[in-house]
Amino acid sequence: MSLRFKGADLRPVLAEAIVNQCNVILAKDQGAYFLAERGERRTDGRQKLIAYAVGCNPDTDPFDDWWELVRAELGGDDFGEFLDPKDGVFTRILNSEDDLEVSATETQLFLQAVEPTKNSG
Repeated sequence: MSLRFKGADLRPVLAEAIVNQCNVILAKDQGAYFLAERGERRTDGRQKLIAYAVGCNPDTDPFDDWWELVRAELGGDDFGEFLDPKDGVFTRILNSEDDLEVSATETQLFLQAVEPTKNSG
């Protein structure tokens, strides 16, 4: 099992992190998502550009569904993992139409660029 992040959602987040010369963060709390460490804020204080995993957006997906999906793949504890947006897998996402799959063990995260699914947009 893994979480899928649509490349179309992730590319603006990666570009923002590169422009701001900061890390990109994989966060697991209210859903699972990527955001730039220093990103533009909305008027309500929330980060403007956020890339949620498919099915893991608390604003659009039912609580029980996203909560179980995130817990099953990333465990029960909340975390933020700081990653270099210039890493090879992110460079591939920026320069292709690929999506990103994220899976985890108790001690490691695995990130893999994958071809988008037909309904991936």
